[in-house]
Amino acid sequence: MINEEDELLQVRLYKRRGVDIVSSGTTGEPKIVHRTPENLEACNKVAIEVEMLTSKSKVFTCTKLDHAGGLLLQTLPAYTLGCDIHVAKFNPYTFLKEFQSYTHTFLVPKMCQALMKTKGFITCDLTDKVIAMGSEPIASGEIKAFIDRGAIVVANWGMSEIGPNTINKIFRRGDTIDFTENIMGDTAYCDTKIVDGELHVKGDICAIDGWLATGDLVEQNDGVYWYYGRV
Repeated sequence: MINEEDELLQVRLYKRRGVDIVSSGTTGEPKIVHRTPENLEACNKVAIEVEMLTSKSKVFTCTKLDHAGGLLLQTLPAYTLGCDIHVAKFNPYTFLKEFQSYTHTFLVPKMCQALMKTKGFITCDLTDKVIAMGSEPIASGEIKAFIDRGAIVVANWGMSEIGPNTINKIFRRGDTIDFTENIMGDTAYCDTKIVDGELHVKGDICAIDGWLATGDLVEQNDGVYWYYGRV
């Protein structure tokens, strides 16, 4: 069952045969990116695999539905599976209690850091809950803090123009976190190439045809992608 955001979600999906996504503006002026139904279908297929969604999943969405992370990373894929979905504004002081009834969520690093500062975080039980992290560079501290509480963390990179489940890596309790750099992931769901240090991507989950120059400075070492800043 989806809450009152259901009608808004449907309007966004069918307007202009697709949906308009607003970029976050973290790397420049916010812009509108149109996603076609075919692109949404490709993104849903990848998201269901990456986020480990099933018809029994319960998704807690606390990021904006007009952004790719809020709508496409978990919410729309879960909607197509008939999952329970709850959409609410993020509140670090009530989130951990509310989230206990759900299996999945998506948090940006600043949200993770806010939760880590709350009184209840050190004793909270996040066993087997899938928490995707992304939208901003992901460092090791947030990953380790959440897997230590039992969560399955999906470190994820994407953009308004592609994905957002594009490059990712899954971490579980007991995994060794021996890096300080900003990790993107070890599995890519599109074609990639690095030209003069800049990541280029292409594929069905991209909203444009051909290669997209992301503007992100990236290195790939031993199959793992690492983020180092903007061009």
